[in-house]
Amino acid sequence: MSDNIFTTVLKKKSSGDPMKINEIEIEFSGKVYCTSFDSRIGHIYIASTDKGLCKINIPKETKKDFFGWLDNHFEMDAVVENKSRNKEYIDQLTRYLNGKLVEFTFPVDLIGTPFQIRVWKELSKIPYGVTITYKQLAKRVGVPKGFQAVGKANGSNPLPIVIPCHRVIGSDGSLIGYASGVKTKEFLLRHEGAIIV
Repeated sequence: MSDNIFTTVLKKKSSGDPMKINEIEIEFSGKVYCTSFDSRIGHIYIASTDKGLCKINIPKETKKDFFGWLDNHFEMDAVVENKSRNKEYIDQLTRYLNGKLVEFTFPVDLIGTPFQIRVWKELSKIPYGVTITYKQLAKRVGVPKGFQAVGKANGSNPLPIVIPCHRVIGSDGSLIGYASGVKTKEFLLRHEGAIIV
């Protein structure tokens, strides 16, 4: 994946559990460009900022989910339909899903808490065709006993496929914990040759 990882950190206004966000404040100015396209796995919605791709909704997540996420993170006045601004993202995602690309080179704009961003950056280091367990991911993030918190951050990943949360599996090898469903996770892992049969 590209080294062009930008982050927008969600700042907590209240104290308490570091894994829980009660209220967030977001400093953002500019536009959010969104569009959708058809792919091998179904209809995909994407959004980007001037920094890079910030959101992907893959099947099982709905258009309502997509715009709900945008509404939670941006002023809706800033959101505009613009397919041409997202052309490179669509092209690379399509090439990946068609087996013609193994590494994304476009910039991303990760929007999340400091802990989530730490988890997502670690996820982005998992190579194509390789899987690790939630326990291994927790160790890599530096919280060996925090695999549930790591799993929750994994499930909040706004850029599935690009930040490859599908490459994280259960300790027993089971395909668990994928927001877009086990069938999509299985398809992606088979597609990458990480599981056979």
